[in-house]
Amino acid sequence: MDTTQQTLLPTYDHRPGTGPTLVFLHYWGGSARTWDLVVDRLAGRDVLTIDFRGWSRSSALPGPYTLGQLADDTLAVLADSGVTDYVLVGHSMGGKVAQLVAATRPAGLRGLVLVGSGPAKPAAQVTPEYQEALSHAYDSAESVAGARDHVLTATELPASVKARIVTDSRTVTDAARTEWPLHGIAQDITEHTRRVGVPALVVAGEHDQVEPAGVLRDNLVPYLSHPDFVVVPRTGHLIPLEAPADLVDAITAFAPAT
Repeated sequence: MDTTQQTLLPTYDHRPGTGPTLVFLHYWGGSARTWDLVVDRLAGRDVLTIDFRGWSRSSALPGPYTLGQLADDTLAVLADSGVTDYVLVGHSMGGKVAQLVAATRPAGLRGLVLVGSGPAKPAAQVTPEYQEALSHAYDSAESVAGARDHVLTATELPASVKARIVTDSRTVTDAARTEWPLHGIAQDITEHTRRVGVPALVVAGEHDQVEPAGVLRDNLVPYLSHPDFVVVPRTGHLIPLEAPADLVDAITAFAPAT
C-alpha cells in the first residue's frame, strides 16, 4: 500500500483496484491496521484505510478530536486520494463518523456498512457513570488487555492480534483517547442519520457486549432509510478481527466489485 501523510491530514493507505472503493473507518482503540485481516481477503478491490486524528500514525495531529472533526477529516482524505466512487465501512466509533459523513450526502457515496456501530441514538446504558468508567479502559496495557479479553471479544484471537490491539489502543494522544467515552459516545446524531440517502447495511456481532444487536435494531436501524441487518454468529465487538471472512462476505454481497 501507498502511505500518504500531510501536515494536517490523517495518515491513510490507498490500494488501487476494482471499485467502488471500500473506505474503512476504525473503532475507538483501533487504527488503519485493524482492517488488515479484512483487506487481505479483498484481493483486487480498491481499498482505503485511515488512522483517525490522534490515533496511531496520526497521533501527532492537533485536536479537536470530535466526531465532527473526524468526519471532516474523512471527507478531506477522500478528496486528497482522488476517490470518487465509494462505500464507507465504519466500525463502532468509525460507524458513527460514517453516519455523519453520509449525512452530508457527498458526491460519489454509494452505500454505508456499519459494523458494530455506535448507534444514532445513544443506548440507555450510556450514563455519566458509564462514560467515566469507559474513559479509563485504555489507561494501561493491562487495562486494555482486560477490556479486550472480557468485553470486546467473544472468541480467542491469535497472540499477534491480541498484542496489536494493546499497541493500537495505547498509541493515542490523551485528548483523543478520552473524547469518545466522555463526549462522542453520548452524542445524539439521529437528525444527521435521518439524512443518509444511500442504502445501508448494519452488521452486528451475536455476542457483542459493547453495541448489542438489540441496541442496533432499536437505536440505529430505525433512523436509516434503506437498511439491511445482518448478525455475525459467535462474535463479539471486534468483528473485523474475530470474523474477517464473514465480514468480507457481508460487505461484498452488499457492495460487489463492478
